[in-house]
Amino acid sequence: MTHKTHRAFGCYGIATIDDKLVVIKKNGGPYRHRFDLPGGSLDGPEPLEHDVLREFTEETGLTATIDQQLGATSFIYPWKYQHWTINQHICVFYALSINGGKLETSVAQFMGQDSLGACALPLDTLTWANASPLVMFAKAFLTTGQPELTTKTFSNWEVLKEAANPS
Repeated sequence: MTHKTHRAFGCYGIATIDDKLVVIKKNGGPYRHRFDLPGGSLDGPEPLEHDVLREFTEETGLTATIDQQLGATSFIYPWKYQHWTINQHICVFYALSINGGKLETSVAQFMGQDSLGACALPLDTLTWANASPLVMFAKAFLTTGQPELTTKTFSNWEVLKEAANPS
């Protein structure tokens, strides 16, 4: 069988409130019904740094500054979407510091918006059963202080049928 690869690219922010990771409730794509990191695709010819801050605010209601770019990696997994059978999600990660706004549990919906709102969750409640690989990357980074930038390949990936809940 020939695999057709879909490639997605985005910039994602890692920020905490009282040692809890800021995550979004995902409303679309392969991470639907899971917790995901705020971030996403470039809007035209946009600098990466602008993208991550714009997406972070749109999806969480918070404003932030960039502490550092942590680097890039990708996650590869089977995903049947349109005519594709494999997804390679290429991600640039940023450590952020929150400097304003209000954590919004629901956010404005518009074409391309795939966040239902944000929350801040303790790291021990985020698992492979309820979170995206991006969140698990952030959890490992916050735990070890080191970004693991090796591409991760999964033999299977489940798109959840109902909303994830922290355990």
